[in-house]
Amino acid sequence: MAPRFDTISFLSDYGTDDEFVGVVKSVIRSIAPHVTVIDITHGIRPYDLKGGALTLARSVQYLCPGVVLAIVDPGVGTDRRAVAIEVGDGQSYLVGPDNGLLASAVGLVGGATAAVELTATEYQLPAPGPTFAGRDVFAPAAAHLCNGVPLDALGRRLDPAELVPGVVPLPREEGGAIVGEVLWVDRYGNCQLNVDPEAVEGWGERVQLRWTRPREGSRTARRAATFGDLPAGQVGLIVDSYGLLAVCVPRGSAADLLGLEAGDELTLVPLDDDEPDQPGGDGDGGVTTPVTLHRRKPS
Repeated sequence: MAPRFDTISFLSDYGTDDEFVGVVKSVIRSIAPHVTVIDITHGIRPYDLKGGALTLARSVQYLCPGVVLAIVDPGVGTDRRAVAIEVGDGQSYLVGPDNGLLASAVGLVGGATAAVELTATEYQLPAPGPTFAGRDVFAPAAAHLCNGVPLDALGRRLDPAELVPGVVPLPREEGGAIVGEVLWVDRYGNCQLNVDPEAVEGWGERVQLRWTRPREGSRTARRAATFGDLPAGQVGLIVDSYGLLAVCVPRGSAADLLGLEAGDELTLVPLDDDEPDQPGGDGDGGVTTPVTLHRRKPS
């Protein structure tokens, strides 16, 4: 059987403190030694299905053709299904638990063209226990697909309409304001929102941000094209690299400054540019004090 794919893109909540990621990669190599494994991330918070699904959805359109192996599996060992999903009539496959983790990514690449439940034990490892499906079920399936094993050999066919759907939070409009959600906080503290830039088209430069967790607060943000268009300390609202609105602070963490986390609700309220800033607003980004430096006189 001729190898079909040479790339597996791997996402999980395994972290890197334990041996889990290394073991999964070694299982893949033992079955399909020609395959390169690309680590998307293993830093998903444990059991965070929504976070894993959103990370995969952000990434999927940039991944190499091949197999995507995604594992965030709080239901491991239960009756939740293990699945392999074909997209693009066989251009790529996604392998993982059928718990909503894969659904948004599958939708973004055009939807499933076929799917199977991974029930064929001859394409799995013998399992000492039921709690490491990444090693025993998912990794072998991904590797065998790369080796050219047909999808139908891995298990019984499923109607793609039976797959568990993803849960993608949608913004809502309330009295001229937009109530959104923080989807993701990146390592720089930028807070990606589930708000399309078109939703604030026609708004002025200034937008009030309001939140209620961990306590009620508000801040004035300024819309900008890039981080460099904002003065130091100014809370900004930019279009991020995935085409969504994000709250940022140049060379600082908006998440730390505002106390925001993924999953928090955030309300955007348009402000007239000639209105005074609201309490807690940024004004022009802080006070600048001129400083003159002089050469020190020799003693």
